[in-house]
Amino acid sequence: MELIPAIDLYQGRCVRLLYGDFDRVTRYPESPETLARNYRDAGAASLHVVDLDGARGGRPGNTAIISSLVSLGGIAVQVGGGLRDRANIEEVLSAGASRAVVGSTAISDPDTVIDWARDFGGQRLVLALDVRFDDDGEPRLATHGWQQQQMTSLWDLLAIYSDSGIRHVLCTDIGRDGAMSGPNVGLYAECRRRFPDVLFQASGGVRRLADLRELAATGVAGAISGRALLEGDLALEEARPFLPNA
Repeated sequence: MELIPAIDLYQGRCVRLLYGDFDRVTRYPESPETLARNYRDAGAASLHVVDLDGARGGRPGNTAIISSLVSLGGIAVQVGGGLRDRANIEEVLSAGASRAVVGSTAISDPDTVIDWARDFGGQRLVLALDVRFDDDGEPRLATHGWQQQQMTSLWDLLAIYSDSGIRHVLCTDIGRDGAMSGPNVGLYAECRRRFPDVLFQASGGVRRLADLRELAATGVAGAISGRALLEGDLALEEARPFLPNA
């Protein structure tokens, strides 16, 4: 399993939102380029970038910054946020992103996303599936920056994509994201049990080295961490076993 540092961009700055709420934003002084360089030099092989302006507005809003991150070299950049049509996908891939992360459209229009996988290649897309648990413990999907709750379950949607050629799935437990409460290890273990051929990226709640070890034991391919790295709760030096280029 690899640790994938996350950079969330909003109005040109590195930020973190609590539970996806734009009224609960923490801004960080480091530039996106400085953070990306630090992560690359520490041994990270991949970087997860969320264009929050894009997520809010429905179209990419930080393409210039994304291009500058790609130009640093030595680290693959996957990008999500507001990628809801073919032109958006082409824009971020043309900017040099290794993979485009598709969220809301992956839930609302699977046929279209499966067509994109045929055109761009399944390896160039990541499904970003954000879940809240209902009263019966079923993971239900949320869309549009977590503002719209769906009745579709995570398991039903993953079954639809099983023959699409898309193998990368970023799954976030909304209740854990940005809260430093620890990852939902049980969710990812169940993901792997049901869909062993999918390369899952676990997101939400990673706060320390022990969390990475627990996630690695589930068999997920990657673990995404933003706030814990930004605030020093998870040190890059101690995370070296999970940094492929360290």
